[in-house]
Amino acid sequence: MGKVKVKKSDVWIDMTPMSDVMTLLLTFFMLTSTFVKNEPVKVNTPGSVSEIKVPENGVLTILVNPELDPAGKPTGEGQVFMQIDNTDQLGKALQEMVPDIDAMSMDVFKRESTFGVPLAELKGYLAQSSQNRSKILPTKGIPLDSISGGMSEFQQWVQAARTVNEDIKIALKADAKTPYKTVKRVMSELQDMDESHYYMITNLKKQEDE
Repeated sequence: MGKVKVKKSDVWIDMTPMSDVMTLLLTFFMLTSTFVKNEPVKVNTPGSVSEIKVPENGVLTILVNPELDPAGKPTGEGQVFMQIDNTDQLGKALQEMVPDIDAMSMDVFKRESTFGVPLAELKGYLAQSSQNRSKILPTKGIPLDSISGGMSEFQQWVQAARTVNEDIKIALKADAKTPYKTVKRVMSELQDMDESHYYMITNLKKQEDE
């Protein structure tokens, strides 16, 4: 008995629906993703058992970093930097601090992820290239010293942020190696402004770390 030959036919799969789904997913992730800017100041937070989450929007983050000597060892002092997550509010805060700021400097400042240069040096700093700014910033810091018995530059920045957004939340992020006296001084400056409610940013301590 002869073999029955089965006629082979090519299998054709319509890939159009899959392409549409991939395009929709790509568009979704592009619209919902938040691009993280490069941070010239790295802060390694201590561990904590608290699970209270800091709000994702409308936050003024105060970074307290240990000042290091050329050998990379803490000098016993600390440096203070700030971040405002909303670009428009960041620009308005700068306008509050430096009313005569030019448009080009404003644009550069709004692209910065972290700021923390004394006001007297700010315009010169913003005129530098991006590469130079990333090297200069870690060596500076917002002054905590009062000016003529009035508010310190740190307090002025906090006040400017509060003026721009009266509902802004304050978060304090201190490096684990930062001297306590610097962190305490920042807290005292906030307390003097009646800013007693703020978040402390830490890493969640694992059970094996306890």
